[in-house]
Amino acid sequence: MREEVRRHWHRFESVWRRSMQLRVVVSTLALSSAVVFVLGMVLQTQITNQMLQTKKEAAIRQVEQNLPVLERQLSAVDPNSEEVDEQLEGALNRLTTAPSVQADTDSVAGAYDPVLVDGYAVTEDGEEPPSAGPVHDVPRALRQYVKKDQFAAQIVTVPRGRDRVTMLAIGSPAGAPTRPLQAYFLFPLTAEQSTMAVVQRTLLVGGLVLLVLLGAITNLVTRQVVRPVRQAARTAERLASGDLDERMRVIGEDDVARLADSFNEMADSLAQQIQQLEEFGQLQRRFTSDVSHELRTPLTTVRMAADVLHASRDEFPAGLERSAELLVDELDRFEALLGDLLEISRLDAGVAELSTESLDIPELIRRAVDSLRPIADTSGVELRLQVPEEEVTVFADARRVERIVRNLVANAIDHAEGGPVDIAFGEGTNEVAITVRDYGVGLRPGEAELVFTRFWRADPSRDRQTGGTGLGLSIASEDARLHGGWLDAWGEPGQGSCFRLTLPKYSVDQEISESPLPLPSARSIAAPEALLAVPAEADEEGREQDEATGQRPDGDGGEEER
Repeated sequence: MREEVRRHWHRFESVWRRSMQLRVVVSTLALSSAVVFVLGMVLQTQITNQMLQTKKEAAIRQVEQNLPVLERQLSAVDPNSEEVDEQLEGALNRLTTAPSVQADTDSVAGAYDPVLVDGYAVTEDGEEPPSAGPVHDVPRALRQYVKKDQFAAQIVTVPRGRDRVTMLAIGSPAGAPTRPLQAYFLFPLTAEQSTMAVVQRTLLVGGLVLLVLLGAITNLVTRQVVRPVRQAARTAERLASGDLDERMRVIGEDDVARLADSFNEMADSLAQQIQQLEEFGQLQRRFTSDVSHELRTPLTTVRMAADVLHASRDEFPAGLERSAELLVDELDRFEALLGDLLEISRLDAGVAELSTESLDIPELIRRAVDSLRPIADTSGVELRLQVPEEEVTVFADARRVERIVRNLVANAIDHAEGGPVDIAFGEGTNEVAITVRDYGVGLRPGEAELVFTRFWRADPSRDRQTGGTGLGLSIASEDARLHGGWLDAWGEPGQGSCFRLTLPKYSVDQEISESPLPLPSARSIAAPEALLAVPAEADEEGREQDEATGQRPDGDGGEEER
């Protein structure tokens, strides 16, 4: 039951936060309810007081008219007689049956119950004085006032069988031949109570109807204001999704219409700027592609000439021999840059294609690492390869995957500072992963999101062993994305860095959300063995380490975060 209430509360809370119309309607109804309640209480109090005041004035007039009649009836009463109770009762009967009194009673204050009390009679302790009429319905406080020869009135509620009746009790001294008596007139307020019940029901129904009308009016008025806002939100969503021709309807010349005009002008300006940016981007991509293609012909000629000079360098003097070697090295670097620029232009143009095939990924990793061992040996870097001997088949583009691995290992060699480089492989149910870890300079905070930016380098002044254009990691990240995987990074200053490639096993359209290999965390920095191959069952620990480093391995990979 508690969960059900909590679920409904969360649902209402969500609707409350998202709907401005609901908040306005509910707030208006709450304030209106308070106003209607206060107004109803004021009206009820005023009507009640006015009715009671009118009733009291009429009753007082009625008593003033009946007192002379009553005093004439009391002239025959002997207070000292033993039958004084019967005499008082007879006087009351003659009072209520008098024609003039009955007519006045019907026309002025209504029916009443008279009471006569001989308050000055000598009685024993606990014995009631002589009286006539329902004397027990008269409150003692009123009797004390009248006994002091004061005219007083009081509202009292008395029992009548199973019911209780509210009455207006008016007391007055009544003259008698021997000594004064006390006369009381009890006017029932039943008619007034019935009238007040009708008034209360009328106020309640009127208040509810008023609240319903206020809610409907508020909802209608709010909808007129909220509808353009919702339309603007839907239009903005369509604009954000790429539909740049979407516009708001402009109706009238009010504030909402001016809002729609301003929104449409903004959309036109954004569409124009986006179009200009697209044209500029296409121009840049075309320029890069054209320049790269145009440079290939003279580069081929220069390469042929450089190869001839390099083949004959032994016949040159020492200075010219070194120049020929430098020329060939720089041509290699230039060709690599030109190849990277052509690849980037194809990726930007969206024409890059994958030639997927079934390949043995451990064998591909060994082949890529073996091609870089001479460079690692020259740099004094130990390449520690941890891949299974058995075949693990994936469907991928062998050229692109090998290029990613070569790029990651070459970068690790450059930044290893003479330390080892660990290359590990892990396999999950639907995905495979490769990590390349070095223990060199590492990455400063925030640089893990920048390493895949084009032409970005952690330290441009470093003495690099393998050259580089600053485009390798960017191209590697795009290659991983084309395969439906991702490439992410981790690093700590002075503790090295780690790059992880995660790819689907069976198809580039296969969705993957986790990696079978973890990225390092603070507790694994001091232990290089932490990056050795781990089974797929250890993936839960890998996800915890990913969360500790702020990484989020998902289907769109680190690309979206960067």
